Amino acid sequence: METTSVSQAWADNSSFHMIDVGLKASTRRRAEAQGEIQLSKQSFLALKENRNPKGNVLALAEAAGIMAAKKTSDLIPLCHPLPLHSVHFRFQLLDANFSIQVFCEVRTTAQTGVEMEALCGINGALLTIYDLSKAVDPVIEIKNIRLNFKEGGKSGVWTNPNFHSESSTSQVSPMLRLNEVPVVVLTISDRASSGQSPDKSGPYLVDRLRLEGANILNHACVKDDQKEIQKFILNSVETQNAQLIICTGGTGLSPRDVTPEAIEAISTRHIPGFGELLRKSGSEHIATAWLSRSTACIIKDTLVIALPGSPKACAEALDVLLPILKHALHTISGGNHDKI
Repeated sequence: METTSVSQAWADNSSFHMIDVGLKASTRRRAEAQGEIQLSKQSFLALKENRNPKGNVLALAEAAGIMAAKKTSDLIPLCHPLPLHSVHFRFQLLDANFSIQVFCEVRTTAQTGVEMEALCGINGALLTIYDLSKAVDPVIEIKNIRLNFKEGGKSGVWTNPNFHSESSTSQVSPMLRLNEVPVVVLTISDRASSGQSPDKSGPYLVDRLRLEGANILNHACVKDDQKEIQKFILNSVETQNAQLIICTGGTGLSPRDVTPEAIEAISTRHIPGFGELLRKSGSEHIATAWLSRSTACIIKDTLVIALPGSPKACAEALDVLLPILKHALHTISGGNHDKI
């Protein structure tokens, strides 16, 4: 009894608490970090020209970075062990000041995020460059380590305010699923279009799709009216050449929810699998997801997807749709069914 009391007292007074994520739903997570290492001219040229006495510096740095990302929970005491789906590196050599910018993107499906894995990966890669370059010239500086963005889970997308000011997303990750795809985002809401309430889902979709490399052509808000919805979508298809239109709002059961009817009435083909996938995945978070009338159609060569109106539902929807969107757009534009 005394032992139990002492153990409980220790637990109550402990300064450290590993967060219990057991009840959280597993969602797709992604994070990107970056850092920079400044070399002397001599060591920079030895790296660039593959003359470093220890071998190919960047190849080993990439391997070390991947290992560091995978070992994050062993290095940082309160981090949860995570099964990583991918760890991807990109190195940018800056001749003007003899430095290398390193980018690390990590992906998984889990109950917590992977920002620490991305940061550990960056540090592992930078330290390896340091280790291999110090024999040439020990004058080396590691600097500007930061998280660029993280996405997934309840908080959705967080972007470092300094991220877009320095480099565009399309320059950062060659793995972007919507690289340069022309996209239009449409919020459908009586209240948001009249200014009675803020549009939260539309801006969220714009930010999230930009992180995937999409070229956002337009973001607008219209009321729950079939003719207004159809007019905007057809204009986006015919004059803006949008390849993808993402709508948010108007997919529920209230009398004013007319988004599915508006889209399907002007569509060339209906894609039932998108709605089925969204309802099934959404039901893992909340049972009322089965009441959603999310849908997807093709209008000419444009894919139009109707998502629910809440930012949380939009985040969960993109988590499951993004892995298949690239292939869908590829086949709609006439591509074959081979994996791309």
